[in-house]
Amino acid sequence: FSLSQRRLGTLLHPTSLPSGSLTDAFRWIDFMSQSGLSVWQVLPFGIPQGGLSPYQCLSAFAINPALVGHIPSISVTDGENEDFQNYCEAQHYWLHDFALYMIIKSKFEQSPWYEWPKPYRQRDPKVIEEIGNHYVNGIKTIKWQQYYIATRWQEIRDYCQQRNIQIFGDLPIFVAHDSADVWAHQDLFLLDHDGQPTVVAGVPPDYFAETGQRWGNPHYNWEAMERDNFKWWIERFHYNLDWFDLLRVDHFRGLEAVWMIDAQCETAVDGYWQKVPGEKLLDALQQEMQEKGRSLPLVAEDLGIITDEVRALKRKYHLPGMSVLQFGFDEFDDNPHKPKNVDSETVVYTGTHDNDTTLGWFNSLTPETQQYVLNNLGLESGERIVEKMIEMILLTDATLAIVPFQDFLRLGSEARMNTPGTTENNWLWQLTWEQVDTLWLNIEIHRWCESADRCKTE
Repeated sequence: FSLSQRRLGTLLHPTSLPSGSLTDAFRWIDFMSQSGLSVWQVLPFGIPQGGLSPYQCLSAFAINPALVGHIPSISVTDGENEDFQNYCEAQHYWLHDFALYMIIKSKFEQSPWYEWPKPYRQRDPKVIEEIGNHYVNGIKTIKWQQYYIATRWQEIRDYCQQRNIQIFGDLPIFVAHDSADVWAHQDLFLLDHDGQPTVVAGVPPDYFAETGQRWGNPHYNWEAMERDNFKWWIERFHYNLDWFDLLRVDHFRGLEAVWMIDAQCETAVDGYWQKVPGEKLLDALQQEMQEKGRSLPLVAEDLGIITDEVRALKRKYHLPGMSVLQFGFDEFDDNPHKPKNVDSETVVYTGTHDNDTTLGWFNSLTPETQQYVLNNLGLESGERIVEKMIEMILLTDATLAIVPFQDFLRLGSEARMNTPGTTENNWLWQLTWEQVDTLWLNIEIHRWCESADRCKTE
């Protein structure tokens, strides 16, 4: 993937397609292609824990079967399929542990691994062998599902590539405590002898959250990771780059320093910053990519308070950052989200999945702030606020501009995807084909692409 060509993309997770799955993908890709859209940004594809959040998943590798819709049962012939066997062998570094984890989790009524009986929790070799021997068919079924998903996805990727559409994925920097990865690699995380985190991740208090945010994810044991040259991380990056052309690293500043919160603390107030060897990790990854003749196809999610050290890390690896126009309306001239400050090394958005839709955001402002926004945009009323915001990001120097699809549809807060810090009514929004199949939408997006010189070239 190269950010050398000006492009316009859209942010739409597969769960927001009318079917709620990738069964609609080909029709959706046809619409994108006809509209001139050449980047499809998605959220993480993992299997959500109890809720629907794709940022807290049961595995850093496994894909959510629900994204594909119906998966046929594995037959005897399927199990002997050479492609399937080759897939299992190539993915063995994560796939077998994931299958074991799901089998044991089901055996103990979906309880988290750290509540399993000690032999299962601590991966007693005899118990692991017994599970492998006793649940042969169940393990094979889980592996078959992942193979089937990967095969279908490759068909979708091929379809995109034929139409010069790039897929922009998302990599959460932390993984869930109750995940196959933490269970299988307990030495790579800061845990006590019972498998409980000694410190957890989050961010300190700021303007938006007076007690900070306590995410609860376990922290990595970076010393252990460094000893094997970040093997788990490198495998994770490579796996994701087999799925996506470009990858957003969520909470990128966590590769420079992380906020350490004592696991006993209920808020994020009493934490401290701890440096991590993210530079060494990126060095190792960059070296591998250079050997393949590729650059690092990463975008740094650098929203919020970012330090000079994080900026330097981003510059060293020539990683684009992010700019969100909704954050661009204040009195500070050097605000990086103001259109005049957006450079070509940036991916620019009207808003992201964590923001309200542009219409919802504008309607939620005080009348005074609304007027300030209108004055900045050269508008007399809010009637064309969404169109103007889209036009503003398209005309920036950013090589890649992304518009959440809700903004193309001029939808309000009812179409918001996620409200950070809340657990209700998130990740639910879906569009309808009636909304998409309107001639004006196709023509309008294509006109925007052409006017801002962002139409894809073959």
